[in-house]
Amino acid sequence: MSKVTGKILPEALKSLFQKPATISWPRHKEDALSDIRGKLIFDSAKCVGCKLCVKDCPTGAIDIQKTGEKQFKAILQKDHCVFCGQCADSCNKDALICGPDFELAELSRKEMETDI
Repeated sequence: MSKVTGKILPEALKSLFQKPATISWPRHKEDALSDIRGKLIFDSAKCVGCKLCVKDCPTGAIDIQKTGEKQFKAILQKDHCVFCGQCADSCNKDALICGPDFELAELSRKEMETDI
């Protein structure tokens, strides 16, 4: 028996009788941490259209578009966003916050651009 096998075998046997370190996702979903930076939540009533969030976004993932008189909508390209939270930190009116939703995978790239 080699030295490597001699070191691995006791660890392998020990792991047979221990609880797994991982969970069986998606059957057992854990609650998100309180400080997680997930998908952005946009409050259009608070937005004044200053576009500080657009200017400060390091990846250019967010865009603010005017929809009416003093009304705006935010468009997020989830495939560009790195969820740094800089846009939410830059917003003077708290119109953007980082939400708890972090499971954002999509099957097509077209679905990655969404209104928030």
